[in-house]
Amino acid sequence: MADMVTLVFSIPVLILIARIVEAALETLRTIYVSKGHANLSACVGIVKTGIWLISTGLVLTNLNDYWNLFAYLAGYGIGTLLGMQIENMISIGHVIVRLITPGDPQPVIANLATLGYGMTRIEGQGSFSTVTIIFMIVPRTELGRLLGVISKDYPDILYTIEDVRNIKDGARIFYKDPRRRILGFFGL
Repeated sequence: MADMVTLVFSIPVLILIARIVEAALETLRTIYVSKGHANLSACVGIVKTGIWLISTGLVLTNLNDYWNLFAYLAGYGIGTLLGMQIENMISIGHVIVRLITPGDPQPVIANLATLGYGMTRIEGQGSFSTVTIIFMIVPRTELGRLLGVISKDYPDILYTIEDVRNIKDGARIFYKDPRRRILGFFGL
């Protein structure tokens, strides 16, 4: 009897795990496609499709088993969330951060420059006042640090963030890691 219970639940567990992995890979593949990483997305797609064939085959051969269907559906949802979390940890690529400052932008610019961020400043006219728009291209790995500084030190600044698909080959984004500058001074 115990063997029968193990057999009945082992297939749904296998389907659940396969779908979690497959959906997470699909989420990553979609992100890699949107960022222009064709070779990486193709490799992930091959693995993802193999897993999809196995998990879908297990469900289609046992359509009367509702545990299999539930595991298939639950695995998709969990895998999508997992894929998004993995993508956030990988933080591949760059983003454009746009800061809109209603007051004097010089303290913001000076502070962010000392942290290693490069900026482009544009003066503009808002509905109610003159504003300064500060554009920055930032590695996604640095976005959390930048938003932490902005939220803590400049809570009144409006900001927007956009993903960057491509940057010109060899382009310099004018970001310098302060630790790197110290090590660079010593030739490391």
